[in-house]
Amino acid sequence: MTVSDHSICLLVVDDSPDTRELLERNLSSQGYKVFTAADVAEALSILGKIKIDLVITDLKLPGVSGLDLVRHVRENLKNTEVVMITGYPSVEGAVTAVKSGAEEYLAKPFTKEELFATVRRVMEKLNVRMEGTGERGRTAQSPLGIVGNSEPMQRVLRAISRAAAASNPVLITGENGTGKELWARVLHHLSVNSEGPLVSLSAAGIPEGILERQMFGYAASPGEEKTYPGYLHFARGGTLYIKEVSDLPEAIQARLLQIIEEKQFSPTGMTTKYAVDFLLAVDTHKDLRALARCGLFRGDLFARLSMNEIHLPALRERGHDVVLLARHFLQLYSRETGGQESSFSPSALDAIKSYSWPGNIGELANVIKHLVISAETTVIDVTDLPAHMRYSAAKAVTLNRSLAEMEAEHIRNVIAGVGGNKTRAAEILGINRKTLRDKLKQSNRRKSSE
Repeated sequence: MTVSDHSICLLVVDDSPDTRELLERNLSSQGYKVFTAADVAEALSILGKIKIDLVITDLKLPGVSGLDLVRHVRENLKNTEVVMITGYPSVEGAVTAVKSGAEEYLAKPFTKEELFATVRRVMEKLNVRMEGTGERGRTAQSPLGIVGNSEPMQRVLRAISRAAAASNPVLITGENGTGKELWARVLHHLSVNSEGPLVSLSAAGIPEGILERQMFGYAASPGEEKTYPGYLHFARGGTLYIKEVSDLPEAIQARLLQIIEEKQFSPTGMTTKYAVDFLLAVDTHKDLRALARCGLFRGDLFARLSMNEIHLPALRERGHDVVLLARHFLQLYSRETGGQESSFSPSALDAIKSYSWPGNIGELANVIKHLVISAETTVIDVTDLPAHMRYSAAKAVTLNRSLAEMEAEHIRNVIAGVGGNKTRAAEILGINRKTLRDKLKQSNRRKSSE
């Protein structure tokens, strides 16, 4: 959807004739078809007759308020978005408007450019959501790389869109392989900071001293040529994305909490304070709530982050999306290898749909890439799939097998599903690499003694 698309219909609701006329004139100049209403009753009449893409409503209206109109639109009109405008700006008003369902909050007085930019952002969010649900263009992939149209993914799209309209920290959770980094990029793209940088930092496996210097920066020490600003400074005006926030050392957790609360920071060893003008997004595949209860993660930091948590569904919860993703990766890797485009047989698709995908999208991508490289024909059949994805009569005979044997088989299946990556397999199994090695050794000893 572009600004030049004349099918986009806007409804301006304001009790001031001058404001209605000004907004209609400005928005019409951008190619939108604009309707106007003086109050909620008139707005509801128009909404009942015409498909409106975006409602721009004043907060203060005679009789029924703009918030009531927002709630009506959100609960009755699936593909209509709302922007709230008001001459009485406040933090409380903005929070109330967004919680009621408004995508953005625009305080008077605002410029034409601010109005146009707001409308473009909201219409892009609507377009992304409708692309993801298949309701516009019937495509399974949105311009932001999202593949899938299941209800769980629609909920994530709506949640990401709401989070992008606010400035609060966002916690993205989900199993490994569910696409947390992709969704962090979507969040950044849809936010008001989309023109700024997206700065990514992984907290996993980095020594505390190095991580602290990378994040917060530091003043030059004797023998060093210059001060290092740090990732927080680099992210100013954009988004700071911290991967695996659960791995942050406690001292850095405390410092991050202070920054969230005070909305300013200083590089290590410096007194200069910088305003936090970036969106903070963090992710984890671990259960932060459980870690906080056990004292392994700061409870106060978790409380702040969990206020805006977005949970990504596992691939096994996304229904037909697994087929759309499998076809997407098949086309992608066929093009990358320069070979003839392949397809799946019906039995192969049945096997793909019935498999539980413990490694989620990452595992699916690895399996499809291997199939493209190794398949002998352009039609991938069920016999081409990895052995652990195919039916086996031997697997059905399980009643006489010990728990250790069942565990060993599950471990082997997970390792095969992630292409032999034992670090990834350990994460999926919820154990560390040493425990995984010990279990594999025990399994090998049992097999050799049989």
